[in-house]
Amino acid sequence: MEVKVLVLISLGLLLSLAEAQQEHPATSVKKCSGSKPFPLEVRVHNCVTPPCQIVKGTTQKFEIDFAVDKYITQLTTLVKATTLGIITVPYELPADVAAVCPNLQYGAYCPLYPTEDVSYLFTFPIGEYPEIGVKIEIYLVDQDNEIATCFVCDIKVVKGNGGNTVYELDYLN
Repeated sequence: MEVKVLVLISLGLLLSLAEAQQEHPATSVKKCSGSKPFPLEVRVHNCVTPPCQIVKGTTQKFEIDFAVDKYITQLTTLVKATTLGIITVPYELPADVAAVCPNLQYGAYCPLYPTEDVSYLFTFPIGEYPEIGVKIEIYLVDQDNEIATCFVCDIKVVKGNGGNTVYELDYLN
């Protein structure tokens, strides 16, 4: 009886995940430098091929599917932003936004166990920044300050008029 219930629950979770992936197709993101663990899949809402146009003053949703290779009790999101190809700064997140465990999807929760794969909904607040291209690195860091997964995504911050106007800086003139 218990096995049947577990199979039905697992099947339901897989169907929910498949529906979400159809609604938001995978986004082409890049690996971080070094041998940091890469997500199974990333879905940036409304973006398949970066640079993703992100409206300033809004929030952008990222769905990050990843597997863990150790027992994890806590995960925190860290973001670094690089502009002009040379200036890299940490992008400060509010504590409730940086907390991964409360934002796991499809019934997942912490602690996470080795070989478990989960989906995390990261709601990324985009400040009132100039309309420029930015490379963002998103890290999920565990309780031991080790990286559980990491990826890089190019974005362009755009005005809130539906994203039709993109301003790029021209440094040659």
